[in-house]
Amino acid sequence: MSQLLRTKSIDALIAASEEPGRKLHRSLGPWSLAALGIGAVIGSGIFILTGTAAAGETLSFPSVLHAPVLDLILHGPNSIANVGRPGAGPGIALSFFLVAIVCGLAGLCYAELASMIPIAGSAYTYSYATLGEIFAWIIGWDLILEYAVSNMAVAVGFSAYFNDILDNLFGIHLPKALSEPMMVGDQLTGSWFNLPSFLVLMLLTVVLVRGVKESASANNVMVIIKIAAILLFVFAASRHVKSDNWVPFMPNGFSGVLTGGAIVFFTYIGFDSVSTAGEECRDPQKDLPFGIIVSLIICTILYVAVSLVLTGIQPWKTLNNAAPVANALKAIGMDNIRSLVSTGALCGMLSSLLVFQYGQARIWFAMSRDGLLPKVFGKVHTRYKTPHVSTWVAGFVVGIPAGIWDIGTFADLSNIGTLFAFALVSAGVLVLRKKQPERVRGFRVPWVPVVPVLSIFFCFVLMMSLPLQTWLRFFVWLIAGLVIYFTFGRKHSAMAA
Repeated sequence: MSQLLRTKSIDALIAASEEPGRKLHRSLGPWSLAALGIGAVIGSGIFILTGTAAAGETLSFPSVLHAPVLDLILHGPNSIANVGRPGAGPGIALSFFLVAIVCGLAGLCYAELASMIPIAGSAYTYSYATLGEIFAWIIGWDLILEYAVSNMAVAVGFSAYFNDILDNLFGIHLPKALSEPMMVGDQLTGSWFNLPSFLVLMLLTVVLVRGVKESASANNVMVIIKIAAILLFVFAASRHVKSDNWVPFMPNGFSGVLTGGAIVFFTYIGFDSVSTAGEECRDPQKDLPFGIIVSLIICTILYVAVSLVLTGIQPWKTLNNAAPVANALKAIGMDNIRSLVSTGALCGMLSSLLVFQYGQARIWFAMSRDGLLPKVFGKVHTRYKTPHVSTWVAGFVVGIPAGIWDIGTFADLSNIGTLFAFALVSAGVLVLRKKQPERVRGFRVPWVPVVPVLSIFFCFVLMMSLPLQTWLRFFVWLIAGLVIYFTFGRKHSAMAA
């Protein structure tokens, strides 16, 4: 038990990050970090999952596995129509706002730990310093799942919008066999492979290997474009809003709002991506909290505005598709605006893909440096000073599944992983306040222990709003990770040496 709960001191973590051959280049400022957060958050959430969460999901066969765990606890399996999840309707705006509150609580906890432990690895590194090696492994393994399936979902959405632009602007129709998922739900679609999803991930992998400064510059440009596209949609489409579409505002009650929040939660993990850049920003004690908090505020405002306009211009029941914003604009005859917004959506998803792939590679890199994964993942390119092996592996790990499955399969897995990570980070703040109260903090969470405790509570409430099937898949993933830890990671851990 002492081996499983051994922690790595913050000073040792910082010293390891300075070792020759494993040191990353510090080149990011506060606004580049905020842009990283916005780049990750604003993408699939606005342009894809807003429609899914508003309309809900109807599945082809009834099963208790598809029911939210919270409903099973409150009502039992016999009182639920187990054919999907209720939509939030126009109340999706409230879902985004409530999720923002939960993320804000977790974001404050992230900001404190990021200012104390400015190391690549995010929640994985924080858990290693506070809770112990076994918790660090679990959260690191969980973060690999979180980042991977998030990007798989975004890549599928990118393909849908890419096909929409080709159709609208050029009249080009890609073959269905090479441009749509092979599997939707549990059924074959007749397609072979979603090639656009795979190719865009390979392109971004090349960009990330070339250097973090170049990647951040590309992300900054894409963030500006997609914010402009979002504002264009909000102001142009708001003229076509019909207040009748907002009635009833919560057609499935507060349960639908909670379910909608659980569906879209993974869209908010951009500030987690900010914390993975701890080793590559110039002044982490000040810049990391700034990037986390600013990205959360900006993204919440944009999410609520878009969801209100989208459910105002089209009945909420019609929005369950892979390109809800583009299809809603098409339905009201705004094809010119549709083309511009779809272009902005592509930029939005490109920047999300870029940031998530960046974050995932840093998790692999940090775990390899600690000996919990093979050393090859910790190699740094001699010229570009990036973890190139981890970046390429992450590209293929995400790209191949993104060519096979649909967006709904990935979103839920990402959500439960994200919420679990947020809960452990919040617990880490409580542990360090107790164990190391004298350590200098560039940012301090207010009202401790109230804020961390509320963050943990709300994270578990949203986790309980996810389907039972998602919980089972999550446990299978964790069990597989524990097998790897006890057969490899525990023996090769740098702490063990």
